[in-house]
Amino acid sequence: MTDALTTAPGLILAAPTSGAGKTTLSMGLMRALSRSGLRIAPAKIGPDYIDPRFHDAATDRISINLDGWAMRPKVLDGLIADLSRDSDLILVEGVMGLFDGSPAVGACDTGSTADLAARTGWPVILVVDAARQAQSVAALVQGFRDFRSDVDIAGVILNRVGSDRHVALLRDALAGTGMPVLGAIPRETGTERPSRHLGLEQAGEDADLSGYLDRLADVVERTLDLDVLRNLAQPSRISGPPSLTLPPLGGRIAVAQDAAFSFLYPHVLDGWRRAGSEILPFSPLADQAPDLQADAVYLPGGYPELHAAQVSQAAHFRAGMAAAAGRGAAVFGECGGFMVLGTALIDAKGARHPMLDLLPLVTRFDRRRLHLGYRIVTTLRDTPFGPAGTRLRGHEFHYSVIGEEGEADRPFQVTDARDEDLGSTGLARGSVYGSYLHLIDRSDG
Repeated sequence: MTDALTTAPGLILAAPTSGAGKTTLSMGLMRALSRSGLRIAPAKIGPDYIDPRFHDAATDRISINLDGWAMRPKVLDGLIADLSRDSDLILVEGVMGLFDGSPAVGACDTGSTADLAARTGWPVILVVDAARQAQSVAALVQGFRDFRSDVDIAGVILNRVGSDRHVALLRDALAGTGMPVLGAIPRETGTERPSRHLGLEQAGEDADLSGYLDRLADVVERTLDLDVLRNLAQPSRISGPPSLTLPPLGGRIAVAQDAAFSFLYPHVLDGWRRAGSEILPFSPLADQAPDLQADAVYLPGGYPELHAAQVSQAAHFRAGMAAAAGRGAAVFGECGGFMVLGTALIDAKGARHPMLDLLPLVTRFDRRRLHLGYRIVTTLRDTPFGPAGTRLRGHEFHYSVIGEEGEADRPFQVTDARDEDLGSTGLARGSVYGSYLHLIDRSDG
């Protein structure tokens, strides 16, 4: 195994497009290598709350997000260096297609998988959906290999192949490119996961998740050359100390954590702990109130629209939140947490559920519209993240819309990844504030 002081080698699993199967393959690889005795350090590129929790289950380690667009270079470098601690191999799941990203307006990079590969020097394993391809796969792989000289595509995994003859055609075509083929995964393996509006159903909702991961690992072990794959891994060329991302909301922070409030970035909570704050988890769905000694309460995003009736009827939770706001604790809600801070939530069937009524807001899930993209944020008032004018970076991804809005301060001015003005957003009253934004880091520009 790798010594704790030695930089563990890493690999990135990427694909030409979304939907090629890299998440399923990442889970299977992580599980297979973990149960062989390796200490796998998992990570996910980009703003994703769901896939990393499957990584957690597959490796028994906490998967972190690496986001070149939203994270400052020193933060990104510190997180990358931290992955090597007490690990033998770093496995990173890419985002979208290998070269897909956002405009790098004042950012470290575009947030693409390719940019992170170039920054770290980690080789890329390209997962190709070969279901509808034969010899053309060679042109695709060669094009991806040659597109950027600073990105090392070290091998290919053929996914969703139809037969032995199909595999032979693909291998023959790729032989001329010199690209190693690490294996081929059959099309029908019963490994697909159910999805909903924000992605896969969450890891914690599957009572047989461990069995599912073992079945994925069985497929990986049968179809891939894991020894060759491991030998392709390389250490990162960068390092750095841990760096605080978002300043803590308080000294004792009550954090809602359950199936309705599950969209949390581990790097944010870990940064708050390193800054000396105490994290006090509680479950609104279990009708738990935030700790009475908490000087801040954080309601992260998640799926409150799927649990609206239960949240609405949680009397101890409601009373505890009112008490926290009444004593002036900083109360911050992101996305789903923002919805719960409002007066009411209207679910997909049109039923109205009373919420906390701490902000003058009614959100609706029966009039769905996709809101998606990176955001550059400037605070319009003093917040725990800094004085008015503080610059932050984050991401927005939701389908619910605002149905009604009352009088309140606007805490944030927002532009998109192209630096186009989106106006002011969010609501704030006293020490209570929130918005649809998921905040990731402060911004240097």
